[in-house]
Amino acid sequence: MTEVRAIEAPFVAGGPSGVAVRDRLKNLTAEDEQVLRLVGAHLGALASGDLKTRCADGLAHDHQTWAARKRELTALSSARWAGAITKASHDQWALARRCQAAHIADLQAAIATIRHRLSLPVGEKGTRKAPGGYRSAQEWHAKSRRLRVLTDRLRRERADQQAGIVHIVRGGKRLARTRHHLDAAGLTETEWLQKWQAARWFLAADGESGKRYGNETIRITPDGEVSIRLPTPLAHLANAPHGRYTLTTRVTFAHRGTEWRDRIEANRAVAYRIHLDPDRGRWYITASWQTPPAPTVPMSAALVHGVIAVDTNADHLAAWRLDVHGNPIGNPRHFPYDLTGNADYRDAQVRHALTRLLHWAQTCGVKAIAIEDLDFAAEKTREKHGRHKRFRQLISGMPTGKLRARLTAMADASGIAIIATDPAYTSKWGAQHWQAPLTSKKRATTRHDAAAVAIGRRALGHPIRRRTAPPPAHQSDEQGHRTAQARTGTRGREEPRPRIPGPRTRSAPPGYGQNAGDQNAQHRSERSAEHVQLMLSP
Repeated sequence: MTEVRAIEAPFVAGGPSGVAVRDRLKNLTAEDEQVLRLVGAHLGALASGDLKTRCADGLAHDHQTWAARKRELTALSSARWAGAITKASHDQWALARRCQAAHIADLQAAIATIRHRLSLPVGEKGTRKAPGGYRSAQEWHAKSRRLRVLTDRLRRERADQQAGIVHIVRGGKRLARTRHHLDAAGLTETEWLQKWQAARWFLAADGESGKRYGNETIRITPDGEVSIRLPTPLAHLANAPHGRYTLTTRVTFAHRGTEWRDRIEANRAVAYRIHLDPDRGRWYITASWQTPPAPTVPMSAALVHGVIAVDTNADHLAAWRLDVHGNPIGNPRHFPYDLTGNADYRDAQVRHALTRLLHWAQTCGVKAIAIEDLDFAAEKTREKHGRHKRFRQLISGMPTGKLRARLTAMADASGIAIIATDPAYTSKWGAQHWQAPLTSKKRATTRHDAAAVAIGRRALGHPIRRRTAPPPAHQSDEQGHRTAQARTGTRGREEPRPRIPGPRTRSAPPGYGQNAGDQNAQHRSERSAEHVQLMLSP
């Protein structure tokens, strides 16, 4: 019997810890855009130098070096601009360290897989738990060379990690490499330079509670007036007192504008970021603030009205509503999305699909949505899946982490709880137990729909398999009602029951049916040709 791994218990996902809203800076004058470009370029140069200094300090960084960097930046900008720049440098360095650790883990996993497959004979088949040998001697030789490359790369990464060395490109490594492939990217040198400069500008200010409107550096009044505290070298460009420049535009945050206005009128901290979209030539401002964590809804309260279970796929969400007993209600619903465009287009597609899902949940009156706790971070390596390039592209394109984070944030505003379940065997067992029973002449149930039912039953605390009653002893049914349902605390209760050898009824004698698959063991006049040949051979 195949060993089944332990199934983790479902849990209610926590709500968002912050809010970010964005609005466009419309009708900017030429002078406004010129000031924004000069301030962004000046602070971007300071941020690049500070990040270089922070990376050079490495693990030897302490509060004294931080204070020294901030003093140097204060003379070239202001105290609050210097604080925002140094904080951004620390966050970027810490992010690079986490990425470095994840890269080392990927290299170690790839090296272990290659070594295992190289130790096996060529052409040996693998199992479900471990891959087999390589298909040919040529592939074996190529992988042995790749093993040497990955080993050297791992040695360099470990040395950098111990020394505290990280490699960061302000503006993005991908955009930097695009400079050498302008034809393939469909860009001219001027267009690429505009993107590169805009990505390296710095126009972000952290909020501060107790200050006027929650931010002294980039300030927005309740009526939408935007003003910026200019750095010291650019103070001559000010058009307002105290070295500030006021833009001619007005900002009105359409989404959560009331909540934002309540915060700034109470002088609570709000962070702002101004950035340029070079493709459209538009300026945007983003306001963000932290929110206190909302109390988690108890599982029993969230599942009072049933649940809507969602199976995440590469091109759509398969959803089905289940009652409190785990029975599917109505027909399944599909919410398609397209992930072939750019990042903004993909994000809009996911957001639109989740919006329709939440609207359906509100229409049904359900207060909980069950989704798999998926994480394909360790499933994308080519060493694990070998030649299955299409499968690797499939799991790489599924926005599992982003989809769950966005769904949690959107559902929190709608008062709907998100229940994360263990994704183990949901597709397999769902198709085994639910696809055929839910298929009719008027409804074609897909494997994804059956997986949604399995996810919902797991979230509700029911086993995935359907309730099946064994045959009674006789027509009087003296033993009463019996089912094959396992108790809630029984381990492995969701998996299929093992086949019990022997007769299924009490009227059959012991040993009945043990030779049912052997044609030559039956009381028949005919025998198979192989059996006759063996009997005639000397």
